[in-house]
Amino acid sequence: MGGTAEMQAIIDDAVRRVGADRTRLMDILQDTHRGHGHLDHGDFAAIGAALGIRAAAVEDTASFYAFFNRLPRGRFHIFFSRTPVSLMKGAREVAAAFAAATGAQIGAVSPDGAFSLAWAADLGMADQEPSALVNGAAVVRLSPADAPGIVAALKGADGKASGLPLFGGDGAAQSLPQARIADSLVEPGPALFDAEATGDGLRRALERPPDEVVKEISKAKLRGRGGAGFPTGLKWKLCRQGKGDRRFVVCNADEGEPGTFKDRVLLTRAPDLVFEGMTIAAHAIGASSGVVYLRAEYAYLLASLEEKLSARRAAGRLGRNILGRSNFDFDIRIQLGAGAYVCGEESSLIESLEGKRGSPRDRPPFPTERGYLGGPTAVDNVETFACATRILERGSAWFSQFGTPESTGVKLFSVSGDCERPGVYELPFGVTLNELLDRVGASEARFVQVGGPSGECVAPKDYGRRLAYEDLSTGGSVMIFGPQRNVLETALEFTEFFAEESCGWCTPCRVGSTILAETMRKIVGGRASLEDVIAAHNLARTVKRTSRCGLGQTAPNPIVSTMRNFPERYEAALVKEDFTPRVDLNDALEESRRVQRPDKTMPEQQA
Repeated sequence: MGGTAEMQAIIDDAVRRVGADRTRLMDILQDTHRGHGHLDHGDFAAIGAALGIRAAAVEDTASFYAFFNRLPRGRFHIFFSRTPVSLMKGAREVAAAFAAATGAQIGAVSPDGAFSLAWAADLGMADQEPSALVNGAAVVRLSPADAPGIVAALKGADGKASGLPLFGGDGAAQSLPQARIADSLVEPGPALFDAEATGDGLRRALERPPDEVVKEISKAKLRGRGGAGFPTGLKWKLCRQGKGDRRFVVCNADEGEPGTFKDRVLLTRAPDLVFEGMTIAAHAIGASSGVVYLRAEYAYLLASLEEKLSARRAAGRLGRNILGRSNFDFDIRIQLGAGAYVCGEESSLIESLEGKRGSPRDRPPFPTERGYLGGPTAVDNVETFACATRILERGSAWFSQFGTPESTGVKLFSVSGDCERPGVYELPFGVTLNELLDRVGASEARFVQVGGPSGECVAPKDYGRRLAYEDLSTGGSVMIFGPQRNVLETALEFTEFFAEESCGWCTPCRVGSTILAETMRKIVGGRASLEDVIAAHNLARTVKRTSRCGLGQTAPNPIVSTMRNFPERYEAALVKEDFTPRVDLNDALEESRRVQRPDKTMPEQQA
């Protein structure tokens, strides 16, 4: 349909809505895709002509994102979550049941054109798997028995043959069986979930000069809650000192790390806490514009979040002359992503915000110097902004009484997998992994993945370690695996995830992650020798050290941490030959460690 009068009208409206701003290309592509059901060369040409850029540049951006289809899809498009947690909860069986009920195979369209099915890396529903997105509506806790009823309900629903989504938000999805998403807040703590934002944090921030607000955040020792742990006060200070006429506040809500869903709960339950923290940051750094980068998988939250922003504008907490301050104007818009894990990295996120491929930037300069649209930019996690609100509301001394000296405050943990009580737990930093496992009902945990695939796979001998920046650091994901799970298969699934999600820009990550996945398949299949394991270890260290961005630098972690903590599982998987003596994997890897670390320091201790 690209190039027809109808599609041209949709594209013209999309371009007009953003003022023909080339940096808002993502919004134009979203609108076009929504109207057409896919994107083709005619769409690219029409969008390029409207913006005064080449069609190839439009196609270059669109081709980067998984949620932009290049071929027609079914009137009802269903994504199934594919993570270790979803698979062990029965995602394969659920997908097979939907394939049988619709007549569509995974990655294809049904003969009648009504349905298309596909796998997605993660949907942010690890606490209620198996899950799926039906035209953007989340459907959770699925079983194979649900497939016929859901398919029948969709077939009987009114929809447009052009492929327009039938379900645009969480409320509209409630007619679907299993569509209601659980709150998942199992244990609210003393800081973030004890009450909604009152506005006192913003009022108290505006009573202080901006530099005093930055000092208060610094005194609280607030560190980034997305996983990197960079001091928030220092980031805001650098951003305030950055040169530029315009400064920006960006909320990273691209919660793409498998097993993480705490930001989803915050945005559902306490979005004002987040928006208020962004407004406090704007006062602190001197920004007039803010953006929330919302992952595509959370599109069903968009309508409710927009309503919250409108309510804040009406209450004088957003927009012009905030809380009566004639010299303080600040507003927030929401940018929807389109399915790219790497956009969780701040420079990739900024590239996407500017309507480009989400490829990481070279640094320096850092975003605090030259970020979004070339201006100094503070990019912080959803949870970080919520913490900032509480700090200004109740003071740095109150906040820092929780946690440890190096990791102050509380942390939201997304717990999933083989446990009795999955969900979000708000706990002070410094809690041991053993204590968390007791809380969630996971007494038989065989191994725990802390921090998602990019984190560390922990063995029972280390369950006494503390969840804190100075010990077991995590952005929030805690995936639990019971006695029946195979740690090597899980490491393979994580390695395949990174190979799939690599942006492809640098050779170490693009090629290295693929080779690592191939080697792990060989190991899991019982076809690997000791030399294969040593080669994988060496390659993993090379990829970590030479990749351009955080994705490649952490992609080998599933292999590195499982080799360190579960060497006996690798030894047991090796090809057994009569002439091959039993080996100790740690001893076998010692030579490669010495080569890579002339100081003879164990490389794992540096990770």
